Amino acid sequence: MKIKLEKLLVESLTAQRKDTGKRKAKGFVVRLLFYLVVCDLAFVFLYPFITVIVDSLKTDSDIVNITVKWLPSSPEWNNYVVAWKRLKYLQYFTNSMLVCGFSTLGHVFACSFAGYAFARYNFRFKNILFGLVVLTMLVPAQVLIFPLYMQYSNWGWINTYLPLIVPTFFGFGLSGGFFIFLFRQFFAGLPYEMEEAARIDGCGAFKTFFRIMIPMAKSSVLVCCVLSIVWHWNDYFEPGVYVTNIDKMLLPSRLPVLYGLLNAEQFDTIHVNELDDIIFNEAMLMAATFLVILPILIIYSILQKKFMEGVERSGLTGI
Repeated sequence: MKIKLEKLLVESLTAQRKDTGKRKAKGFVVRLLFYLVVCDLAFVFLYPFITVIVDSLKTDSDIVNITVKWLPSSPEWNNYVVAWKRLKYLQYFTNSMLVCGFSTLGHVFACSFAGYAFARYNFRFKNILFGLVVLTMLVPAQVLIFPLYMQYSNWGWINTYLPLIVPTFFGFGLSGGFFIFLFRQFFAGLPYEMEEAARIDGCGAFKTFFRIMIPMAKSSVLVCCVLSIVWHWNDYFEPGVYVTNIDKMLLPSRLPVLYGLLNAEQFDTIHVNELDDIIFNEAMLMAATFLVILPILIIYSILQKKFMEGVERSGLTGI
């Protein structure tokens, strides 16, 4: 009897070990497939950046050599020096930061104010007005550019940054409707007891908003700041329409100029002297492209963790 019990115990333990081993093997296969899929998707998104970085370090011989694909024969760091000079980086970087900074400030101020009103107050035509705000998210900027250009031209705003900055302080501007929707979603999820307690303590509407609600909306403010900076930095359409003065152009607008320089068939003597006797090539254009996107990459790499937390807290994950 004792021997049979021992055999049964050994068999059960063996079966459990086999089941555990099968589960571990199955889990390993599932994780392996998951990591392969994630790596494939990551490569799809990272491929353009890898291509830009690799091509920006190629020499003249590497550009025409079809066998050089992923590793340059000898990294040519001077391409970045030439690209920096051709871009006139500091001048146009300052222009872009000026527009991005003031536009982001306007979006945070006006859109948070409008989103709070839609979320916490009841007034006539509230739903209709909010529906119009959402509708602006669906209307392309190209549809409104002609009447806006005529209006700004009558006001004498052409070749200034006012058409890019002033609308943001009224909740309009680039993707202003989305930022209003963002803040409205966040404020709608907060309990009303906080405002009631503030009202009992003697806080008015503005004091409650600036001292209580805005500090609680740090996550949404961060999301608004990051997205506004990125979208204004990468925007080429509206600055290209309103700002035609070369000295007032934004940094991304310099890339088509360099692309035209690359495609030029001949250079006159003045151009050669300005280029320090160096003919612009594709590697230098890739270096210039990387320098243009570098500030955005730095900002996002620093704020990545807080940005993702802000997206989760803002209620955008369910969209």
